[in-house]
Amino acid sequence: MPRKTVVKAKTIESGFSLKNVKPLTDNQSRVFDSYSQGKHLMLTGMAGTGKTFLALYLAIKDLVEGKFSVVNIVRSTVPSRDIGFLPGTLKEKLAAYEDPYQQIVNELFCRDDAWSILCKKGYINMLSTSYLRGVTYKNAAIVLDEAQNCTLQELDTVITRVGPGCRVIICGDVKQNDLLTGKNQTGLPLFEKIVLDMPEFNCVTFSIEDIVRSGLVRSYLMSKYKLGL
Repeated sequence: MPRKTVVKAKTIESGFSLKNVKPLTDNQSRVFDSYSQGKHLMLTGMAGTGKTFLALYLAIKDLVEGKFSVVNIVRSTVPSRDIGFLPGTLKEKLAAYEDPYQQIVNELFCRDDAWSILCKKGYINMLSTSYLRGVTYKNAAIVLDEAQNCTLQELDTVITRVGPGCRVIICGDVKQNDLLTGKNQTGLPLFEKIVLDMPEFNCVTFSIEDIVRSGLVRSYLMSKYKLGL
């Protein structure tokens, strides 16, 4: 049976209370344990296992407790299917990728305006890997999501931006890779080998048994991999 970890509700400001979250599987418990030991995290494996949800929860919990001044959500702006040129400013382009994080943050605070308020006040930033050269993160939680859509150069750029007082959580699933082959191939497998050799990192790989999104997702993926697809 998965070990249950109860987390007391916290507040970031008036009217903001972070909901209780506890691990639902053994691997989710490993994530909580590793994070409490002060480790940076690499979370890989199956879709629907809660990688992004847990990463945001742990980062925001520490933000609420005053351990960080900001949560930076970083991702490569690679769509799952080419939809052509996106007009507008960088902020407007990144808005196209905000939906999953908005849903999670609003759920964590049990209010529909949590994401917009926290972004407006500078508690949460959405960043693109394309514009990080020369940047240094300080006193920040850094959630690098959809890492399978980053080249090794992008992953290298992100990790070498980390300054004092930061924690890094990297989420990815190489089976959901949207990059082309060749020059722009995913850098996640090689990057994972690098961080596996670093004592600062703990890596947790999720499997079909860790899928918590729904029974349908678990059944679909089991059938898919049984057919070797």
